[in-house]
Amino acid sequence: MKAIILSAGQGRRLLPLTAETPKCLIPFSGRPLVEWQVRALAQAGVDDVVVVTGFEAAKVDQALAAISLPGVRLRTTHNPFFELADNLASCWIARHEMRQPFMILNGDTMIEPEIAKRVLADPATSPITVTIDIKGDYDSDDMKVRAEGDRLLAIGKTLPAEIVTGESIGFLRFTDEGAKTFVAEIERLLRNEEGLKRWYLSAIDGIARYHQGEVGVRSIEGLDWSELDFPADLDRGIAMTEDWVKRGI
Repeated sequence: MKAIILSAGQGRRLLPLTAETPKCLIPFSGRPLVEWQVRALAQAGVDDVVVVTGFEAAKVDQALAAISLPGVRLRTTHNPFFELADNLASCWIARHEMRQPFMILNGDTMIEPEIAKRVLADPATSPITVTIDIKGDYDSDDMKVRAEGDRLLAIGKTLPAEIVTGESIGFLRFTDEGAKTFVAEIERLLRNEEGLKRWYLSAIDGIARYHQGEVGVRSIEGLDWSELDFPADLDRGIAMTEDWVKRGI
């Protein structure tokens, strides 16, 4: 199984911490964020990891070269447009890596290995699977979802609260069929300039709305994960990884 990690961004909301250090290299309990991600994926059986770089790419390359995981192929592909476009463009850059079943992990989403293990252990009943968490309430920055059973109906930050049933954690699985559909939608959206400012999950939203049954959801409620966007998120990330170290994760 292949995983693509979208780590091109600088993480401006964490300035000045990210003035010269990309978000994916922020340390947590002795390891940079990207190393926690790679190790979680490897423990689930992923043996091919592609990191999409952008800001301070050479530093990311150096950090990845220092990670020793026998049996895991670890490499990068570079997005030179990271300052001009959102992460849909990173997916476009990496579309040549999407010719087989694969997973996408957001560069600022930290997950415990059990999340990836459960997603990979599930039978792929949908061409595309969006991993979600379920909470009591959702804020304006959450990537909210509307689902009916195991089927995704819509995804976006501006969904009305009354129809929200969960939150995307930024971790998706694609079958061969799902990969073809996703790449086609990426290419369609980037035929105009507006596509440069889109998140890749807007492509998933379009597929869910107009390709009935193409996108499913998988809840990981109760497992540890965190999106690292704001200074307050860093404390949660440190506490979470300190617990993982104690548990030998």
